[in-house]
Amino acid sequence: MRSIALLALAAACLQAQDAPKLFYSKSFPGSTPAYMEIQLTEKGEVQYREAPGEDNPISFKLTAGETTQVFDIAGRLGHFDRELESGLPVARMGEKTFRWTRGAETREQKFNYSLDPDAQALLDWFERIGESSQRFIDLERTAQFDKLGVNRSILLLEALWDRGRLLGPDQFLPLLDKIAKQTAYLNMARERAARLAAIFRDPPPKPAAKENGKGK
Repeated sequence: MRSIALLALAAACLQAQDAPKLFYSKSFPGSTPAYMEIQLTEKGEVQYREAPGEDNPISFKLTAGETTQVFDIAGRLGHFDRELESGLPVARMGEKTFRWTRGAETREQKFNYSLDPDAQALLDWFERIGESSQRFIDLERTAQFDKLGVNRSILLLEALWDRGRLLGPDQFLPLLDKIAKQTAYLNMARERAARLAAIFRDPPPKPAAKENGKGK
């Protein structure tokens, strides 16, 4: 029985090593942040860093549907087997890297600006992950070191949610619950934190799409 268990464990480890992963980075000196990188597994596990090799990345999970969409776009791009750079004389917007790995196989493309609609769609997904992670970093920092700034941080988080760009809202629940319960924070911040936590736990249904001008 022990040998069977060890074989099963070894097989699981090999399978995990061969599972595809996506990597995105953007280096843009002078911007905030000047560098960011994101790793995404096919299980939806996200790691966000603002320095290469950072020991304590922001970690959360995408939903299964979101993960499928991201990996499907990467598949339509041939897992980065072709050049994505447009070559147009546009302003520098940061050097971006898309990388796909599976086991020992690696494919990578670097670009400043791409006209490929799938590259633009994938870039938007990674930018949404970055925006969501940056909102988490900001809320965590203000909750600890700038209690008067918490209300503004929650407003920015709420705005990201309202624009439909927030990913991994569950990661914010412990912070929002803490703010809502502690009298050290402004009442307006506590009330807004409680309301936003309730929305994240039970999101309202999306409005039905209008059909042929009806539903106005």
